[in-house]
Amino acid sequence: MDAMTAWLRRRGIHLLTGLAGFVMVLVLSGSVPAAVAAGIIALLPAFLGDRRTEPPPPRAADPSESADPLANVKAAFAGFDSPVFLLDRQGNVLFQNHSAAHAFGEINAGQHVSARIRQPAVLDIIRESFASGKPGATEIAMPVPSESVYLVRVVKAEGEADFFVLIFRDISETRRIDRMRTDFVANASHELRTPLASLRGFIETLMGPARNDPRAQEKFLAIMQEQVTRMSRLVDDLMSLSRLELKAKLAPDDAVDLVPLIGSVCDALAPLADHVGVEIVRNVPEGPVIVRGDRDELTQVFENLIENACKYGQEGKTVEVTLSAPDGQPPEVSVRDHGPGIPEEHVPRLTERFYRVNVESSRSKKGTGLGLAIVKHILTRHRARLVIRSEVGKGSTFTVRF
Repeated sequence: MDAMTAWLRRRGIHLLTGLAGFVMVLVLSGSVPAAVAAGIIALLPAFLGDRRTEPPPPRAADPSESADPLANVKAAFAGFDSPVFLLDRQGNVLFQNHSAAHAFGEINAGQHVSARIRQPAVLDIIRESFASGKPGATEIAMPVPSESVYLVRVVKAEGEADFFVLIFRDISETRRIDRMRTDFVANASHELRTPLASLRGFIETLMGPARNDPRAQEKFLAIMQEQVTRMSRLVDDLMSLSRLELKAKLAPDDAVDLVPLIGSVCDALAPLADHVGVEIVRNVPEGPVIVRGDRDELTQVFENLIENACKYGQEGKTVEVTLSAPDGQPPEVSVRDHGPGIPEEHVPRLTERFYRVNVESSRSKKGTGLGLAIVKHILTRHRARLVIRSEVGKGSTFTVRF
């Protein structure tokens, strides 16, 4: 309605101006005396009414806009990715953003923050900051619903409003990378110490007593090459494990047909099986069996499992690779050997880094102790799991369940 009124006023001004101009034309043409024209022009505003535009009256302030002094602050923190709480001086929650509600659950306004945040370290820095007015910070680890590490800060707001800001910053990825780097250095130094010591000893021997002994040189150089190859495999496995840990939370979504994949892995390992006197027997369906995953990583999984079965179960002479996909059930791939089996107490630890049931046997078969750890990390990324069953004297079965 206001817009229509303004339009009519604008049209009235244009009409008034036009009529006045028309009267002036009549005067100049002699059709109307000047005195009569002046009277007509004087009567035009009264005839048309007051059409002058007036500025719109000022909009009355909305009382609700000034009712909440924290409205702007809440709007600023609402879209934060990090959990944020606004607290009064008693520790009661004035506001929590969506990230805080998602991470810790809903807290009603007016409830004390300890209704959801029960970590003593966090409550301590809140009390200290309330008492001193100074910022506080701490680091906490939360094991559920998933292992997370937060850097927690509490800061007193500067301004007229009297409140505190409690912010949780997720540093889980940073801490995991730090731990991974530490583990890498510790494990690598431990595993590389033996081959490096061997190389040093052989080099000293070749430079000294065996300097002019071609037979000893040939023998020692072969051993040195074997040690260098072992170190290279170890570094490759450690780097592979590190890359997998970095993308552990990113599930692959490519469609992979397990039937040809398992066939290609068995064909690639056939020379190794022949060398150790083992036959690889495949039991796979004729039709495709599709899973979501990364083809290269799944190839690495089955290469590890089948190679281990050939090397450690070679006494059984046969390794059975079975792919089953029951109607309506997720597919499973099992790799079974008929070797000596694994004692029960060792089974839960087989996927730990560098864990070996028999260290000498593992090293003699050129194992790095990281194969099953890599398998576990790949399957975790694929939302699958590894089930191990073994009985001494009857062999072992490693089953991948998608």
